[in-house]
Amino acid sequence: MTFSAIPRQPAPGPARATVLAMVGTDVHRFDRLIGWLERWWTARSEVRLVLQYGSSNPPNLPDAVPFLAHDELQRAIVEATVVVCHGGPATITEARRSGHLPVVVPRDPTRHEHVDNHQQLFARRLGAAGMVRLVESEADLVESLDKALADPGAFRLSVDPDLPDPRVAAAVRVGRIVEDLVRRRAAGRRWWR
Repeated sequence: MTFSAIPRQPAPGPARATVLAMVGTDVHRFDRLIGWLERWWTARSEVRLVLQYGSSNPPNLPDAVPFLAHDELQRAIVEATVVVCHGGPATITEARRSGHLPVVVPRDPTRHEHVDNHQQLFARRLGAAGMVRLVESEADLVESLDKALADPGAFRLSVDPDLPDPRVAAAVRVGRIVEDLVRRRAAGRRWWR
């Protein structure tokens, strides 16, 4: 597998807002989110849209790459004005760890974007807790991105550099949440109880 580098920007000028969108590395395509982002960006080309599109159909965007190496991805997350991602727990955790309130679009198994609905269950639970900005329609994505660019601070989280690495605690917490969701689903109970 080869990793593509983020295309380099021209010489520095006025600061340009950057949206980083990540669909992850799942073998299922996420063309729905890619299409929403393409249509949104067409009317806002002054914004830089860095898009990691994975197995999805390659979009017609200047800063679109199929995959990013881990260090490139970390740099892109830190430099982004706003982060959009699929409902993968690890991706959400990385965005939050870097100080972003991520805009999360969960994959939908009825559209063949994933094997089951765990992303929807997980993202809805985090959305209800205010831990992500949950988006499930194109109109909601447009509204969320426009709000994030108008007021980036509303989509930022405080990060305390003196705290121990939160990845371990976050991974344990995410694991417990997913296990609880799966257990509730198996028992036929709703996730929000």
